[in-house]
Amino acid sequence: MSHLRPALFAVTLTVAMAVATPAQAAPAPAPKITVQDGHTQPVFSYSDAIREHVYVESPVDSDSDGKLDKVRVDIIRPRESGPGLKVPVIIDESPYYDNSGRGNEGERKVYDADGNVTKFPLFYDNYFVPRGYAVLNVDMIGTTKSDGCPDMGGAADVLGGKAVIDWLNGRAKAYKADGSPAVADWTTGKSAMIGKSYDGTLANAVAATGVKGLETIVPISAISSWYKYQRSNGVIYNYDYISYLTNAVDTDPDEKCQAVRDALNAADGDETGNYNALWAERDYISGTLADVRKVKASVFVVHTVNDLNVKPDNFSTWWQELAERNVPRKIWVGQTQHVDPFDFEGRRGLWVDTLHRWFDYWLHGVQNGIMKEPRADVEVAPAQWTTERDWPAPHTRKTTLRPSADGTLGLDRPAKGSTATFTDTRMNENAMVADVGTPNPGRIAFTTEELPADMRLSGTPTVDLRVKLDQPTSNLTALLVDFGEDTRVDWRRGQGITTLTEEDCYGESTADDDACYRKTVTNVATRPLEVIARGWIDVQNRDSLSQSSPLRVGQYGKVKWQTLPQDYTFKQGHRIGLVIAGTDSNYVGDQATGANVTVDLSKSSVVVPFVSDMPHLPKGKGKFHGPERVQLPQPDAEASFF
Repeated sequence: MSHLRPALFAVTLTVAMAVATPAQAAPAPAPKITVQDGHTQPVFSYSDAIREHVYVESPVDSDSDGKLDKVRVDIIRPRESGPGLKVPVIIDESPYYDNSGRGNEGERKVYDADGNVTKFPLFYDNYFVPRGYAVLNVDMIGTTKSDGCPDMGGAADVLGGKAVIDWLNGRAKAYKADGSPAVADWTTGKSAMIGKSYDGTLANAVAATGVKGLETIVPISAISSWYKYQRSNGVIYNYDYISYLTNAVDTDPDEKCQAVRDALNAADGDETGNYNALWAERDYISGTLADVRKVKASVFVVHTVNDLNVKPDNFSTWWQELAERNVPRKIWVGQTQHVDPFDFEGRRGLWVDTLHRWFDYWLHGVQNGIMKEPRADVEVAPAQWTTERDWPAPHTRKTTLRPSADGTLGLDRPAKGSTATFTDTRMNENAMVADVGTPNPGRIAFTTEELPADMRLSGTPTVDLRVKLDQPTSNLTALLVDFGEDTRVDWRRGQGITTLTEEDCYGESTADDDACYRKTVTNVATRPLEVIARGWIDVQNRDSLSQSSPLRVGQYGKVKWQTLPQDYTFKQGHRIGLVIAGTDSNYVGDQATGANVTVDLSKSSVVVPFVSDMPHLPKGKGKFHGPERVQLPQPDAEASFF
C-alpha cells in the first residue's frame, strides 16, 4: 500500500487542481494588417518591435581595400513580422546620421549595448511600424557605420542603396554582426524610399536604376542632376564642392578617403564649368548610371520654389520627365526654402495623413482613392495652399514680354536697332534691383506699367537675348522681380520657418524614442520688392553644356536659357521687372570677365508662363523709379550641409 500512496496523492492533487482552477481563456490571436476607413491601423506594438541591424554586401569597393563595401542597415519591424506575416519596407538612406542629424531638430541614431538602434530619427518608425511596416535607416556608403567612401551621388552612393532593395528581394547577400547570413524572410519585398535633400536624392538615384521591388519614392528637396546642383549653363556655384561635401559627411579620419576626393576634384571640370563624364554619372535624368526612362516606381515629389540650396530646377525638370513617361506621381510645391513638409505651417497633420495613404496604396494595396485626387498641392501665399490638377497649373499661357530702350517692359516689340549695354562685374542682387530707372553700368533694367489685375506665374520663364561682347565670353544673370509693397514668405530667414516650443506627436513613443516634434510657423516680411526668378549662363555654353564655344568678339549671337521655376502671384498695382546683369555674387562663384555686353533689344525677350492672358498695359505718366536702396538679407545658411 505504501508504494501506491504517492501515485494516489498525485492523482488526487491533479483532480483537485482541475476543479479549483478556472478555465483559461484562449490566447488572443496575433495582430494582422488591419485596414479601416482606407488606412492601415496601429495594431502592432511599437515598444515590442524587433530592432536589429545587418550589413548588406554592395557591388562596389569604393575605398579600394580589396573588399566589397558593406552597407549598414538598421531595422525596426513589428515583432509578429516573419515568414507568416510579411511586411513592406520604408527606407530612409542618409549620409547624415552621425554628423548633422535628420529633421528640423537634428536627430541622430542612438544605439544600445548590442549595437541596435533604440532611437530612430524622425517620425517614420513611430508612426508606420504600428501600422504594419518595417522602417530601415540605411547609412550611405562611406558614412556612419557603413564601409567605403562617399562619392557625391556617384556609383558608390547609388549602388549601395540599390543593394539594400536587392537584399530585401533575395538578390543580394547580407550578414549579421557575427558574420552569419541574414535573410529578409519577414518582408514582402515591396519598398519605398523617402528623405529630404541628400536622402531624397538617393531615392531619385536608386529609382532611376530601375531596380525591381522599389514601388515608390518620396524625394523631398532632392537633386535629380548634380550638375544642376552645382552648375547653371556653365556657371559654377561653388568650386571644389565635391571634396568639401564628401569630407563633410565622412566622420572617418581624413586620410582614409583622401585619394577618392583628390580624384573627384581632378575630374570635376571646374576649370570650364562644362558637363562631363563625372556629371553624367551623377545625372539621374539622362545619365550613364541612372536614367529617368528606367523608373518603375511611383513618385511623390515635394520641393519649394525658393530653395536656393537644392535649386528648384532639380524638381521641375525631373517632374517634367516623369510626366512625359506617364509615371504615377503626386507633388507638393511650397514657398519656403530648404524645408521638409512635416514643418510646413498648418500642414503637418495633412502631410502625415497624405503620406500614410500614399504608402498604404503603393505598399499595402489599399484602395483609398489617393490617385484620383488632384495631383498638385501648391502654396500660393504664406501658409495658404490650393490644389491643382497638375503642376505647373494647367492651361498656362506663354506671354512674351519685351524690353525697350526707355526702360519699359511690355507686349510691344521695340524699335529695330535699339540697344542697351552693361559691363560684366560681380554684383549682388541688392545692387542689381536697387534704383531701377536710374542707369547703372553693371546692369540694365526694365519694368512693366502697373498691373491692372493679379497675374500668377506658374512654371519656368525663358530668357532670350541677342548679345554681342568685346571679349569671348561673359556670365549673364537674369532676374524677374516683383516691384510692389507686400507681405511675402521670408524664406531668407531660418529657411522660412520659426520653430516653436510647443510639440505635437505622430505615432507611438518609448522612453528612448518619442514621436513628438516642435511645431513651426512661416516667417513673413513686408518689403517693397522681391526677386521672383533667377537664371544664369556662361555665354560660351549657349549652344552646349559639354562644349565651350566663345562668341566671336563684336558679333551678335543668340543666348537663350531658362530661369529657375516659380509659382507666384504678382498683385494688381505691382510691376514686373526684368534685370539683366553679369556675375551674381550672391550665388555664383565665378569671377566676372569684365566684358562689355550689348543687348539688341529688338530681338530680346522674356517668356513667362502665366495662368491667364496678360491684360493691356496702359502707358504710365512717367518713368518708374524703384527704391533707391534695397536690403534683401542674404539667405541664412542651412544648419546641415545639404
